[in-house]
Amino acid sequence: MIDLRSDTVTVPTDGMRQAMARADVGDDVYGEDPTVNRLQDMAAALLGKRAALFVPSGTMANQLAIRSQTQPGQEVIVESKSHVVRYEQGAAGALAGVQLHWIAGDRGLVTAEQVETAIRPKDPHSIPTALICLENTHNAGGGTIYPLSTIEKIRAAAVKHGIPMHLDGARLFNAVAATTLPAAAYAQHFETVSVCLSKGLGAPVGSLLISSDLQLIDRAKRFRRMYGGAMRQAGILAAAGIYALEHHAVRLKDDHEHAKRLARLLQAIPCVRLALQHVETNIVIFDVVDHRLTPPEIVAALKAQGVLVNAIGGQSFRAVTHLNVTGAQIDQAGAIVARVLT
Repeated sequence: MIDLRSDTVTVPTDGMRQAMARADVGDDVYGEDPTVNRLQDMAAALLGKRAALFVPSGTMANQLAIRSQTQPGQEVIVESKSHVVRYEQGAAGALAGVQLHWIAGDRGLVTAEQVETAIRPKDPHSIPTALICLENTHNAGGGTIYPLSTIEKIRAAAVKHGIPMHLDGARLFNAVAATTLPAAAYAQHFETVSVCLSKGLGAPVGSLLISSDLQLIDRAKRFRRMYGGAMRQAGILAAAGIYALEHHAVRLKDDHEHAKRLARLLQAIPCVRLALQHVETNIVIFDVVDHRLTPPEIVAALKAQGVLVNAIGGQSFRAVTHLNVTGAQIDQAGAIVARVLT
C-alpha cells in the first residue's frame, strides 16, 4: 500500500528505533530525563531561542502557546483554514476561553494589511486582540511557504500594536529544506514556535513549544500538566526526536522532489487540475473534474489498487509525500491514479 494520506503515517527507521532503545531516561516531570533535556536544548538552539518544552502533539503545543499568552475573553487572529481553526476541535475556546478571528488567506497566507485591519481598536466596546498566529508551511494551503518578507511585515504590525506572535511550525523544517533559510530566521519574529517531530521528520510522537521567554515556558509546563501532557520516562520518545533532527531534516528535500514528480504525473491526466507552481514542499492538492465517480468512490477505487489519498472537500484531493515513499512508488502511484481516473 502506497500511503499518501499524510506525512503523519511515517514509521520509525531502524536507526531511530535503535536510538530509542539506547536512550538514557529519567522522570521528566522532575526535569530529570537527560534525553528530553538534550532534545529541548537542541531544538531551542536550532531556532535561536532560550528554551523548549517537549509535548505529546502539535495541537497541544499550539494550545499551550495560546493559553500561555492570552486571557479568557480575548481574541486570536488566525488564517481561516489554519490547523488551529480546522483540526484542533475548538480547543482555543474550550481550553483558553478565547475566540478566533478568521482571516481568509491566499493558499493559507495572509498579508500585513489584512492582519492590521483585523486588530481590534482599544476601546470599551471591542474585544482585545491578544495574539497573532501564522502557520508555516501551511497544511490546507498545500504546503505553502510563508515568504520571510511577509512575516517581517506582519511582525512590524504586531510590534506597532504590542501584540505577540505564535508560529505553528509543524512543518517548519519543510520550509527550511525548501528555502535553505535557517529555522532561526523564521523563528526570530515569534514569541513562541511549535515544531512537530512526527510528520516529515519521522518520529513516532511528539512536538516542541519553543520560546525565549522562560516564564512563558514555565507557564506552559504547568498547563501541559493540566492538559494531561506531562510524561515520565519520555526520553525514549525524545531520542526519536533527536535522531529525526540529526538525520531526517536534511532529507526533506527528497520529499519535495517526489511531490513535484507526482504533481507532473497527475497533471498529465485529462480530468485532473492542479497548479504545478503551487507544489512548494511535500503536499500536492489536486482537483478531479467532470468524472463519473464521486470523491469517496475515487478514494475507494484508489485504495483497491493500492494507493491511499484523502478527499478534502468538493472535488479536491490531497497527497503527501514522506520518508516511507520512494521515487519508484511515486511513479507507481501516478500510474495507478491515471488508470483509475481514465
